[in-house]
Amino acid sequence: MARPRAPELTERELEIMQVFWEQGDQTAAEVRDRMAKHGRDLAYTTVATLIRILSEKAFVEQTNSERPFLYRPIRTFEEVSGNLLNDIVRRVFGGSREQLLVSLLGQQRLTKKEKESLRQLLKDQEK
Repeated sequence: MARPRAPELTERELEIMQVFWEQGDQTAAEVRDRMAKHGRDLAYTTVATLIRILSEKAFVEQTNSERPFLYRPIRTFEEVSGNLLNDIVRRVFGGSREQLLVSLLGQQRLTKKEKESLRQLLKDQEK
C-alpha cells in the first residue's frame, strides 16, 4: 500500500520550493538545471513529478497552457517557513518557544551580527 502524501513539504519538495522562491517563475527544466548547478542532480522526470505534487498541494501553480509549462510559487517563504517552525516548536519543544530559543542559543556562540539582529528583534517586540 502506498504511503499517503504529506500535507506539508518533504525535503526534496522544499529544495524545489527554494528554487522558486529564489528565481521566481520557472519551468521544470529550469528548476532541474538550477538544482544541478548547486550539486543536486536529479532526473528531469523526478523534478517534473515533484512539481506536479507541489501543484496538487497548492504550493505552486501552472501559469501557461503551452509547453514548456511555467510554474510560480503560490505560498511564500515566510508562510511556509513559519508553518514548519511552528510545527517543530509544537512537536519537539512541546509548544515552548522559550525551549527552542534556549536550545538554539545554547548550541554555539552568536556572531556579532546575530547578536545585533536579536537585539533589534527584541527592541521591535517592545514597541
